[in-house]
Formats: sequence, C-alpha cells, structure tokens
Amino acid sequence: MERTQYKILRHAYGFDEIALVPGDITINPDQTDISFVIDRLVFGIPILASAMDGVVDARFAAALGKLGGLAVLNLEGLQTRYADPEGVLDEIANAAPDRVTQILQRVYSEPIKENLIGDRIRAIKDGGVVCAASLTPANTKRISPLAAEAGMDILVVQSTVTTARHMSKSYRGLIFSELVKQLPVPVVVGNCVTYSSCRKLMETGIHGVLVGVGPGAACTTREVLGVGVPQATATMDCAAARDDYFRASGRYVPIISDGGIRNGGDLCKAFACGADAVMLGSIFAQSKEAPGRGNHWGMATPHEALPRGTRIRVNINGSLEQTLFGPTSVTNGTQNLVGALRTSMGVCGARNIKEMHQTEIVIAPSIKTEGKYFQLSQGLAGH
Repeated sequence: MERTQYKILRHAYGFDEIALVPGDITINPDQTDISFVIDRLVFGIPILASAMDGVVDARFAAALGKLGGLAVLNLEGLQTRYADPEGVLDEIANAAPDRVTQILQRVYSEPIKENLIGDRIRAIKDGGVVCAASLTPANTKRISPLAAEAGMDILVVQSTVTTARHMSKSYRGLIFSELVKQLPVPVVVGNCVTYSSCRKLMETGIHGVLVGVGPGAACTTREVLGVGVPQATATMDCAAARDDYFRASGRYVPIISDGGIRNGGDLCKAFACGADAVMLGSIFAQSKEAPGRGNHWGMATPHEALPRGTRIRVNINGSLEQTLFGPTSVTNGTQNLVGALRTSMGVCGARNIKEMHQTEIVIAPSIKTEGKYFQLSQGLAGH
C-alpha cells in the first residue's frame, strides 16, 4: 500500500550548534565598521536593549545611547503605570520565587497613564539620545500618536509572534501599511522567525524586523506554547527574506536578532547568520545601570491568564560600559561585546557587518566542549 509522508521535518540550529570559519584574510579589529542604520538614523554599535522593565528605563536608555547603541522603552510597562516605579521594582526584586508571578500579575494590572508616556519619552530625549519605544499591536493605534507627539524617534511594535495579516472577528486589526503612512517616525516590527512572515512584513513598508520567538533567557513561550525556531536558523531564514526583498524592491530592511544571545560568541554568530543588529536582554540586565536590580523578566510574564516567562536572577557583574567595551572582569563572555564582535570580524576577514554576513558557518555541536576537559571538570565553563 502506498504511504503518504505526513510531514517533512528539517533540522533547525541554535547558536550552540554552529561555529564560524576564519577567513582567508584577517583585518585589524579597529578598522572594522560596525555601524547600524534604521531608516536615516545611524548608530555607532549594532546593539539594542530589549523593551523589558528589568532592562530599560530612561536612565539606562540615555546611558546606552551615549555609548552608541539603542535602548527600547516598554510603553506598557512599569515606567508608564507608576509615577515612581522604584518601590515596585524593589518588590519584584525581593519577591520569593513562588510569589513572583502573582506579584507581577498584580503590579501590571495598574492602568497605563497617558501623561507618563510623554514624561518618559521626554526624559530620554533630555539625555540627548535617540528614543525608541515599544507597544503591543493592541495598543499601537491608540498610544503611538501620543508617543510620536512627545518626541519618540522610533516605534517598535512587538508581540510574541507578529504577522502582516491578523484575523479576528472582534476588531479590525493593526494594518502596518497604514501605520507607517500615519506616523512620522520609522516603525520596527516583531517578532517573527520564518522567511514568509518576514518577507510579508517588509512588504508593508516597515523599517526593521525583530527576529526570534522564545529564545530569551526569561521567556518560557517554547515550554508553554511549544512555539519557536532555534535562533540561528530563524535569523538565517529572515536574512534570506531581507535579501530577496532588497533585490526585488531596492529597499533594504534590516533584521534584528532578538533573544538567545548569552555571550560574545553568540553575538558574533548572530551577525554571521545575517543579522544587521542584535537585541539583548539578560546581558544588559546584569549591568548596574539596569533598573531590575540584577533581575530579569519577560514581557509576557505578567499575563493574567497564561504567563509565559519567569523572573530570573542574573546578578550585577559590572557597568554598561564594561558590558560593551570592557575591561572584562568575568570569563563567561558577557563583557566587552563590542571588542568580541570587532575581533571576530577581523578574524573572519569582514570589514563591515554586510561582509560578516558572508562568513562561512559550519555545524559544530562540539564547539564549546571540544578540548575543554579541565574547564568542564572544574566547573569553570559558566563562571
């Protein structure tokens, strides 16, 4: 009897399973160009901070902006629900593990205050940096005009999974092609993990795409919903969509690999997989400038019915400047990220990020363990 194959599965790869191949030429790290462009805005380093309350507030956004990066403020988070969120942040940081989800659900039930939206955006702008702010699709039409009027420079529309077409019986969904025409600022949209969804999002006229579903350190979407694509494969698939869209339209829409990056090695691999920039959460949550007091939690954690995240203690291991530029005080690769990227580019012979996209990648599940007997046996690999 002839048998039909029900589904054909392909292998998908995370950063742990791949390695970069050195180039045939090498370049001085200080001669590499790592700038990043969104629309007409240029940033010195291709690194964004996640729109999470344990990572970004106005003070952190100003600090990262002055160092060349871009922080994204969550306009639906604690900063816009409480005039003085410090006490709430203390409560979250000090909560017992078995109580933290309940506390998060309670504190996030406080309504968003429209006056605080303008206050937070102006505080970032007063720091002399570009202001990027994040909204979920459900609140974008209502809040984004207020944020743009207050001086927001970039809007990030973000949810666990975002598509160009959303079906609902109850309301007319957010239409990105209309949004980009209505707002005077660039629009970045996420998150997605497939070629087709990324390509369709770009065709709406948006200015950037966030790539990644579930790889974040504080996210449990993969465990709760079973949804996600390992981040190396997701980044490569969306990079293919970007390049094909550019060839067809002449418009280059950058992709930002969001989640799953734990150290400098992962960051370098993300660029080789095709990312134009990366978005970091847990690494930045470890800096003394982050508002989370050494804690990190995901944007879906306080969901009243189906929390898909957890508060994790990441501890504080240094300053934001150390995280980006060193000097390194830890051996786990979470500091001097810019130095790691420039050095990796030099070793791979890439003068800029687009040349880094051409770096050869091999499947190498033993890349972190091969020859590391003493590191592993003495428990030094993660410390």
